Amino acid sequence: MAKKFDIQYYFSEGFHSIFTHGFMSFAAVCMIVACLLIMGSFTLVAVNLDNMLGDLEAENEFLAYVDESYTEEQARDIKSQIEAIPNVSQVTFVTRAEAMDDFRAGRENNDLPDEVLRDRFRIHVQDIKQLKATSEKVQKITGVADVNAAYDIAQGFVLVRNIATGVAAVLVAMLAVVSLFIIANTIKLAFFYRREEIAIMKMCGATNSFIRWPFIVEGMLLGLTGALVAFLLQWAVYELVGRAVIQSNGLSLLTILPFQSMIVHILPVFIGAGLFIGVVGSVLAIRKFLQV
Repeated sequence: MAKKFDIQYYFSEGFHSIFTHGFMSFAAVCMIVACLLIMGSFTLVAVNLDNMLGDLEAENEFLAYVDESYTEEQARDIKSQIEAIPNVSQVTFVTRAEAMDDFRAGRENNDLPDEVLRDRFRIHVQDIKQLKATSEKVQKITGVADVNAAYDIAQGFVLVRNIATGVAAVLVAMLAVVSLFIIANTIKLAFFYRREEIAIMKMCGATNSFIRWPFIVEGMLLGLTGALVAFLLQWAVYELVGRAVIQSNGLSLLTILPFQSMIVHILPVFIGAGLFIGVVGSVLAIRKFLQV
């Protein structure tokens, strides 16, 4: 106890305590792994759902019909004005003949004359939330006679995404609180067997800080170990589920993001969550035993 803060001593004591109380350390790591796996699975489901909704939103488009008095050349000149509107990501010009070909595809005995349909633009937007405002700006362009935008469907996508994000956030937050409680009690059980050791150190004049730091380091190491194990298991489970989805004909509409593309985001989150749970759990657990 010669030094007020000896980081080497604290790490040495914390590291050796893990192996000295191997069974309880193993139990704590298992709890951390289980909690992180549950939270990670919910989060990955939410991320993939958000990505799928984003893909569906990207496919959503609206039509802008050109005034029927305009020639094809005049109609094409409107394209640059539409592209200049904020939130417009892609504009495709469709002639009357092409529109008629699309209409007749799969239909038999259709004798509609070509002049019934008008030249039009297929317009994709960047942010589906601004679909209505964007379509209104397009309609104000000279030469645009009308627009056809599925506002209800667009708002439905936005609503589903918001609900999915909100539900995922609430579930992950609840799981985090429950995980912290479970880990704190697991570590508290481990410290219970060392209460006499803590009491002796207190009677010898050791400060709370001196007693607390080795346990905090121990919690940090347990949290880091649990985080790395949970990350590897999450990777394996995700790959198995991903392959099952790809091989299933009934789930062919689902798109699964490659785990490798998310590693740079997932690994730091797992490590941060593991360290947080381990350290905070240790602080909460040892607080009671310091009151001697």
